[in-house]
Amino acid sequence: DPPTPEGASVPASVPHRPRAEQASPAAASPSVLRADRVHDGERLGGPGWIALAEGRVVAVGTGDPPRTRGPVHDLGDGLLAPGCVDVHCHGGGGHAVESGAAAARAAAAAHARAGTTTVVASLVTDEVDALAAQLTALTPLCAEGVLAGVHLEGPWLSPLHRGAHRAASLRAPEPEDVARLVEAGAGSLAMVTLAPELPGALDAVRTLRAAGVLVAIGHTDASYEVTRAAIEAGARMATHLHNACRPAHHREPGPAVALLEDPRVGIETIVDGVHLHAATVRRVAREAGERWILVSDAMAAAGCGDGEFPLGPLRVRVHDGVARVVGADGAAGAIAGSTATVAGSVRSAVAAGVDLDAALRAATAAPADALGLPDVGRLRAGSRADAVVFGPELEVRGVLRHGTWVKAAAPAAAD
Repeated sequence: DPPTPEGASVPASVPHRPRAEQASPAAASPSVLRADRVHDGERLGGPGWIALAEGRVVAVGTGDPPRTRGPVHDLGDGLLAPGCVDVHCHGGGGHAVESGAAAARAAAAAHARAGTTTVVASLVTDEVDALAAQLTALTPLCAEGVLAGVHLEGPWLSPLHRGAHRAASLRAPEPEDVARLVEAGAGSLAMVTLAPELPGALDAVRTLRAAGVLVAIGHTDASYEVTRAAIEAGARMATHLHNACRPAHHREPGPAVALLEDPRVGIETIVDGVHLHAATVRRVAREAGERWILVSDAMAAAGCGDGEFPLGPLRVRVHDGVARVVGADGAAGAIAGSTATVAGSVRSAVAAGVDLDAALRAATAAPADALGLPDVGRLRAGSRADAVVFGPELEVRGVLRHGTWVKAAAPAAAD
């Protein structure tokens, strides 16, 4: 393989652009990646190429790269796409993010090998003291770039739709608790999921929004009207739409309808063949459009076989790839996140009947836009050198993160 400069990115190309696009002065003779198909985060085309240097994409183009470019790594029939962006991930590779920095680092590495180059670590409901300590432990990983931020999924959730969250730790958002967790996050707190019908929740939305935190609505029994009020207060995301929320009724539409119809709201879904019916996936993808976001909601078991794993203070058993909370009597209960990856969710979405173009955007540019991350989720001049090489069956053949091969993609065989 030709050398891949440190900090360079995976192949990318912008097939819909007629000419190569240049970033400001780039290093001479960058490495080049070429493939028959390229998705730049917005749309699919090809063949195309990208040039990489010093951890960035420095040029993109259609067809074959000019001879003046550096050594070409030809990926043949591979599909080049931006690295996947996961805004909701509890763990992977046998590691739970709430277990500390070392575990979160290992979980992020496991997802990187599977194609996710940008990860937000999601913490499940716990006592406020415990969550503050977990935030403090993960903040250095955000500064280092291992994580793109931390997501609090709880403790401000509805007991009626708690899913895999410990009931004893659920509570309404008190102003002092909100302020404490924002302070503990020290700028790394990227997102908070809450139920807007709880006492004080709308004030919490405003406080979190003012602190630069993305507020998501989820695990909720809110009415349509209360959900609308939360959006007006600043909520801008739906946490795993349709899962763990009040269902729609023809006279009481509930939260899902309010979230779907507002163009300001990003729409998360877990597309793993378990959480949503294929028809629901197709409908959400169609109605949400460019706001649709694929998330893994993965827990520690992602990338592992069946067995028992931790999820915050709870015990989870995985059987046939489905994770469920283990009750006090040892019986399997509520679904407890997933064992999926975002790249795997792309395959599942396509299998459900969603266009590949839309599925790839939901795994890349859409979540990056929701988080306000301008240099990931797209393959364009100046973006970070993160990319995935997919095979014909959408299997992950190679992964670049920050310009370094996490999983090396073999070059195309010579004719």
